[in-house]
Amino acid sequence: MLVTTQKKDRICRITINREPVKNAVDAPTAKALADAFRDFEEDEESYVAILAGAGNTFCAGADLKAVSHAAEGRFNRLEPTGDGPMGPTRMVLSKPVIAAISGYAVAGGLELALWCDMRVMEETAILGVFCRRFGVPLIDGGTIRLPRLIGMSRAMDLILTGRPVKADEALSIGLVNRVVGHGQGLAAAEELAATIAAFPQTCMRNDRLSAYEQWNLSLEDALLNEFNRGMEVIRSGETLAGAGRFAQGIGKHGQFEK
Repeated sequence: MLVTTQKKDRICRITINREPVKNAVDAPTAKALADAFRDFEEDEESYVAILAGAGNTFCAGADLKAVSHAAEGRFNRLEPTGDGPMGPTRMVLSKPVIAAISGYAVAGGLELALWCDMRVMEETAILGVFCRRFGVPLIDGGTIRLPRLIGMSRAMDLILTGRPVKADEALSIGLVNRVVGHGQGLAAAEELAATIAAFPQTCMRNDRLSAYEQWNLSLEDALLNEFNRGMEVIRSGETLAGAGRFAQGIGKHGQFEK
């Protein structure tokens, strides 16, 4: 299978399964990825997804061998609407996704990682716009998400030079959220996912969506949208239930467990 899915304890692990080509993504793989995330979005029992790569590489980007040979049925989809060339990169999900990065997450692989809500990176991993040297453009959100995540100046450095970015720099500039030891990326992502999955879900998801939706809104409209999202949570009963737990002494003093 080009993409595998494992579901356990509210967590959906989606893995690019093309280890011999460093999990490079061709058209069938992109479609399988997009379909896997559509399934995750529709599955009420899955709260958080983890995106990983089989073996020791997250994703080396688009499969340039398929591109160079114009292999029938393997050339990545190039349309302005619908799925992106790498698959799910145009989707706006209602639930969070965590990238578990090992080895290389470069070119379109970096764009997949940027699409995720959070990134857990192994200390030996490398990020970068490696497609710069081959004349392959960023068309899976890279030129939008990089400046939004790390600022225009740093984004220009990475976009223009295509240089490799090691874990310590990636963490310091906000390109990733966690750095862990070699071979610990998936376990750390699963631990993070379990923490997020344990929270009241309507509140977490609405706060997350408000943070994304504000990019396209004026301050006035963003504040109104935030209020409306918050009122959905209050009307759902989650806030009252949480206040009741607090009154019982659960979660006081910054504790996440009783």
